[in-house]
Amino acid sequence: MAAEIPVTPSASGMASAAQMQQLESALNQIGVTRSHKSIIFLVVCGVLFDVFEQNAVGLVGPLLREQWKLDATDIGFLNTITFFAAAMGRLLSGYLADRLGRRFMLNVNLGLFTLGAVGCALAPDYAFLAIARAVVGFGLGGEITTAVTMLAEFCSARFRGTAVGLINVGGGGLGNMLAPAFALGVFTLFPGEDSWRWLFGCLVLPAIFIVFYRRFVPETPRFLLSKGRVDEANQVLSMLASGKLANAQYEVREFISKNAAGEPGAAAQSVQRSSFTDIFKGGYARRTIAVGLASWMTFGAQLSVLTLMPTILVAQGYSITKSFSFTIVMQVGSLLGAVAASTMGYYFPRKRVLTVGAIAACLAGLAFGNFTDSVAMILICGAIFQFCVLTLNTSIWIFAPELYPTRIRALGTSFLLALGTIGGAMSQTLAGKMFDLHGVSGMFGMIAAMYFIFAIAVQFAPETFGRSIEEGAGGESHAHSEAAARSGVAAGQERTA
Repeated sequence: MAAEIPVTPSASGMASAAQMQQLESALNQIGVTRSHKSIIFLVVCGVLFDVFEQNAVGLVGPLLREQWKLDATDIGFLNTITFFAAAMGRLLSGYLADRLGRRFMLNVNLGLFTLGAVGCALAPDYAFLAIARAVVGFGLGGEITTAVTMLAEFCSARFRGTAVGLINVGGGGLGNMLAPAFALGVFTLFPGEDSWRWLFGCLVLPAIFIVFYRRFVPETPRFLLSKGRVDEANQVLSMLASGKLANAQYEVREFISKNAAGEPGAAAQSVQRSSFTDIFKGGYARRTIAVGLASWMTFGAQLSVLTLMPTILVAQGYSITKSFSFTIVMQVGSLLGAVAASTMGYYFPRKRVLTVGAIAACLAGLAFGNFTDSVAMILICGAIFQFCVLTLNTSIWIFAPELYPTRIRALGTSFLLALGTIGGAMSQTLAGKMFDLHGVSGMFGMIAAMYFIFAIAVQFAPETFGRSIEEGAGGESHAHSEAAARSGVAAGQERTA
């Protein structure tokens, strides 16, 4: 395979190479503290409800079919609208997060998500519900992308894969597994033909996390440093080192020197504003296209199955209660897959995990489509398939922010995940049509083909495992960065003396 074209844009925003290396060293030195764990917990809690919302249309699908006389294609189209809007939300959120900050956009997206949930609960007809789902999607897409970018930037090279993976352990794993149980609980408490409205209404609860995000979750040190805000970056690093959350009392240390020397000309390059086209310049184009295509395939497959699984099971003669119960059991595989990906993110190269996982998902999809003639086989094949899917999706989340430098990381990550969202939007409608025309085997045959394409696409992306997040994104070589860091530290010591 031909060598990748060198990436030319500056990797460090307004920071010098020496300062970025000092930041990298500080994060490695700090390791994992109580602050990291608290931030991860708060972010994962917010994402958990996002995943509940992702599952909502599939969970209320059988009720909407009965009350509003919808078919599988109509149900799929509701999520098509949701995820097209999510794609747009991700792109805009990523663009703004690289300018206004990750923390700011986290709160904005959560607010939009909550507003949309209210609209869904009050929808008088199908058209209004579709519009409300678009609002939900806009906030939903930006929320998850911003969370992925934030946690990648808070952590050291060794731990960042696990940290980002934990988002999907709580979201795609626990979220997908608990979503049917959440729905059953709501339907039990609020029975009747309007029970689906209560389900959407209960999804306004994430609004409370806005208070916690604003009070306790700081801006990432990488973003602050990329904007030249060295004092604030040192303050956040000190907070992480102390194990205390924002607004607590802790000693502020100078992890990053203001006068650290950088490569001549680096500052001049960094003053230029990044643009959307930067993710398609030089070596970034190849990784953007390759991983974007893989993202399209895997998220399209996952969301198609999540949306239509209750409808599939009801069509096979199972009651709504049984179909939800079966879905809960199958989603145990999702939880285990997210845990596996988070663990493998610590030990194994990204491309190896993605390639092996795609082949396994292809085989699991074929098995579900052709061998689920009993309850036992439905549960076994479904759990294995969900395990493979969440392993891949979590690994994509881990991989995406490592492919771009800080100044365009949120935009690049959001673009890759937005392609996955668009893939999910289009695939759900197509999957619904395949199910209506050719049944379960036809739908899962399509999904198996998608994972075959995935396995080929990821071969064209660079490996980032074990590298500095700036180096893995195509920045300066590790040796050059270390040399710059040493010269910067020495210069600082001479001035102090």
